[in-house]
Amino acid sequence: MNKTIEKTTLSHLIWNEDYSRKVIPFIKEDYFTDKTDKIIFQEILKFIEKYNKTPTTTSIQIEIDNRKDLSESQYKEIKETISSFDKEDVDIDWLCDTTENWCKEKAIYNAIVDGISIIEGRDKNRKPDALPTLLTDALAVSFDNRVGHDYLKDSDTRFDYYHKVEERIPFDLEFFNKITKGGLPQKTLNVALAGTGVGKSLFMCHMASNCLSQGKNVLYITLEMAEERIAERIDANLMNISIDDLHDLPKTMYQDKIEKVKKKATGSLIIKEYPTASAHTNHFRQLIQELAIKKSFKPDIIFIDYLNICASSRFRGGSNVNSYTIIKAIAEELRGLAVENNLPIVTATQTTRSGFVSTDIGLEDTSESFGLPATADFMFALISTEELEELNQMAVKQLKNRYNDPTVNKRFVLGVDRARMKLYDVEVTAQHDIVDKNQEDDTPIFDKSAIGSRYEKFQKLKV
Repeated sequence: MNKTIEKTTLSHLIWNEDYSRKVIPFIKEDYFTDKTDKIIFQEILKFIEKYNKTPTTTSIQIEIDNRKDLSESQYKEIKETISSFDKEDVDIDWLCDTTENWCKEKAIYNAIVDGISIIEGRDKNRKPDALPTLLTDALAVSFDNRVGHDYLKDSDTRFDYYHKVEERIPFDLEFFNKITKGGLPQKTLNVALAGTGVGKSLFMCHMASNCLSQGKNVLYITLEMAEERIAERIDANLMNISIDDLHDLPKTMYQDKIEKVKKKATGSLIIKEYPTASAHTNHFRQLIQELAIKKSFKPDIIFIDYLNICASSRFRGGSNVNSYTIIKAIAEELRGLAVENNLPIVTATQTTRSGFVSTDIGLEDTSESFGLPATADFMFALISTEELEELNQMAVKQLKNRYNDPTVNKRFVLGVDRARMKLYDVEVTAQHDIVDKNQEDDTPIFDKSAIGSRYEKFQKLKV
């Protein structure tokens, strides 16, 4: 079949300009088995790139005549092949689909051959850690023949899109649902910004527990804490028991509580630990593929704890690259992973040193990279003060929001039960000391705190 499709592909790259423009970006020279077919493809590609149109058989023959690197047998075989190219009436959609399948097969085959060469040590330029990338790239081969959205002609499609209910994963926290219009959409990167010990992992563990209870499949990747520590926090959350009491539970009581959790948590949760700064998106892709094969598990949402201690697939460890570039690259790679898998990714990042002691965190307090906020779809700060801790509360401040107007409910507070690793909605009156544009109250945020003082100074400057 491959021999036939290779000859057919070459023929239609010449005779059918529509087909040629659709498939030429995706075809590689090494997909062709015969050396002579590779040479013909070289000449076709050169012609298209230079003249922006398909060649004729005559022009290809002339280019072949001008080559000095061909043996007599090669020259004769190429001439015979070109002469056999007939203008056939073939369904273009079918031909494009067939060509796409051929490209996928060849990409996977070549990846396997290259992988064997790497394993056996014959490839001196690549190490075994390149294998996941090779296979991932091969499996990702796909034609994208869309040429974009025609604003005037596609108005009906656009209208349907406006009225389509977008699938989201909701929070169990009222204000987070308000500011996200009902939860996290698919194909998004969502980032919590906080200082050490404020509650990044607590937030993600709480949300993971909630997603599990909703019947979602949850993948939790940890690069900071052990798998058992994350599971411990989720146990505390779902069993509604403090971590200290959890350790004192007899086994029978623990098993009873687990059975109740199983009845309530209708989804699945996988927790995977990687050493700090050792894993990047290619490792995560491989994990997703292995889970699909070994456990028939496909995640609905992924938590990565946390972004700053991931590696980048673009840069080797120890590379002479600044932290801005690395963090920006990691964020872009994670968002790409979210798009590829059609799901939201939730992660976290550290504040800067100034942000750690600040009571009113902003985007400028993002540790190491301003490129992270530019990439994220939704970004918010978790803020803790002595006053809030005494009230068992935490403040949330919107920093970036592609889902809604970030000036609406820009700041709000949540209740915190650190012993049980839970977040909860507070009474409406607890929000009365919060002020932002489009919120009900006009008194300064936490008017007895440093945040309130900063707000008052800002207001005076505006006058």
